[in-house]
Order: sequence, then C-alpha cells, then structure tokens
Amino acid sequence: MKYYTPLIPFSLGILLLLQLPIFADLVWANGILQLLVFIALASLPALRTGRMSYVDLAWPWGLVLLGLITLINCPQLNLRVWLISTLYILMGLRMGLGAIKLWQAGYLNSELPRYQYQRRRWRRKGKHKTPLAMQVEIILQGLANVSFLAIPAFVMAVDPAPSIAIMTWLGLLLWIAAYTMESVADMQKLNFLREMRKAGTPNQVCNVGLWAYSRHPNYFAEWMAWNALIIMAVPSWYYLLSSQPVVLWLTLGVALVLVSYIMYSTLVYYTGAVPAEYYSVKKRPQYETYQKHTNRFFPGTKK
Repeated sequence: MKYYTPLIPFSLGILLLLQLPIFADLVWANGILQLLVFIALASLPALRTGRMSYVDLAWPWGLVLLGLITLINCPQLNLRVWLISTLYILMGLRMGLGAIKLWQAGYLNSELPRYQYQRRRWRRKGKHKTPLAMQVEIILQGLANVSFLAIPAFVMAVDPAPSIAIMTWLGLLLWIAAYTMESVADMQKLNFLREMRKAGTPNQVCNVGLWAYSRHPNYFAEWMAWNALIIMAVPSWYYLLSSQPVVLWLTLGVALVLVSYIMYSTLVYYTGAVPAEYYSVKKRPQYETYQKHTNRFFPGTKK
C-alpha cells in the first residue's frame, strides 16, 4: 500500500472533476490520451532501461496534449479558450522541446539527478521494489495532468461568457512576465555553462543575471506561471456557482488553489530545488557559499 498512497490525492482530484458533468467529456478525453502518452514516452522506456528520466518527455508533452484537448473538446470555442489552450501548449512546448534536445544529446542514457534522488527517498521509506516505484511515480505525474493541473484549463473551457474579465487579462500579463523570466533564466544558465566550457573551468556556480537573486529563478518563474493560470481561471470558476452544487463548487475552488501548492512543493522539494542542490553541493566547491548568500526560491537581494 505504501507504494500507491501518493496516488490518492490525484485520484480524488479526478473524481471531483467527474462529479461535475460539465467536465465529463474533457476529463475522459484527457485521461485516455494522457494514459497513452505516458505509457509510450515513460512507462515502456522505464521498463526497458530501468530509468524513469523519460518522464521528462511525457509530462511536458502531456501539457501540450492538455491544451489541444481543451481547444478541441470545449463546449463553445471562444477567445478565452484560445488563450488558455495556447498557454498550456506554449508551456509544454518549451519544456518538451528541451527534453527532446536532452534525449538527442544522450542525457537520458543515464538517470537524471532528480530521479537518482528519488531513489534515495524510496530507500528511506522502505520501498525496495524499484521497478514498481518507478511505474507508480510515472503514473502519479500522469494523474497530475489529468486532475489538478487540468483544472484551470477546464474551468475556463466551460465558461460561455462573451467578454473576458479584467482579472483574466491581469493573469495573462503575469503569465507573460513569468514565461519570459523562465526563458531568460534558462538562456542565462546555458550561456554561462557554454562560457565555462570554453574557458576550461567546468563545475562553476552560475550566479549571473537572474541567478544572482535566486538559486532557482526558472523554478520560481514556472511556479508563477501556474499561479497566473489560477488567477485567469477565477472569474470562470465564479461563473460556475450559478449552475453547480455549492459544495462541489467550493471544493473545486479549493482544488484550484491547491494547484499552486502542488507546483510549489514539486518545484522546491519533490523534483526541483532540493534534489538539484543535493548534487550541486557535491559537484561544485563554491555552491555552499552561493547557498549562504542567495535565496533558494523567491528572488531577493544577496544576504
């Protein structure tokens, strides 16, 4: 049972969406197609190679699929649906194309550090059946795309209002800023690593540009992009009050807010900052000094 416990919250998220008939077509289409994507891109490669790094291919391309499903299966196609679908597709493409480059460069031929760290977690929890633990982990990330991470898109997809609320436009502006920040941070990191390789000084600490204000500005920006999607969806969630049972409507609102918590926990503790820094300290001699003077997640001035 300890292997399957992490799946429970996401399964409950799916059950919540299925309790609202207005989401039924979207949930079923998304569930079936996400299953196929994760089997093809992550589960089968993990069985063949003994590595679960391939989930880095499945998850972002699952986001692209989620955007397309929202666009194709929405009850009424309007500007709001075009907006939210496009944002999901752009988020997925940015990470998905990057994952393809990693795969082509051979980085997936060995387990990525964050999944090496996950094996350490499994051992501490007494999970010694690694193949089973890998498959459950892959299923978990697939369920995230079917449940909580789909909520902002689905809530906006069923809103028939002809006009778009100011709050939605403000959320869009925040998303653009966050997406730009994440892209800039990634570019600064790549340029830094390229310059260090040219200089023959590998394993240096990237503390330039945005990385001087946060040890993980890309993760912070990714989190803010999801917060922006939540903000965009709030007016559409409020619209549902007139047509859905109050208890389910309130529960859906809580689930919408939980998207922020889930992404924060993931980007800081689960597959983000904590696993990355565990290996950075071992690999980069100056990283401990960097940790002392630079915020881990939220950007700020040097300590």
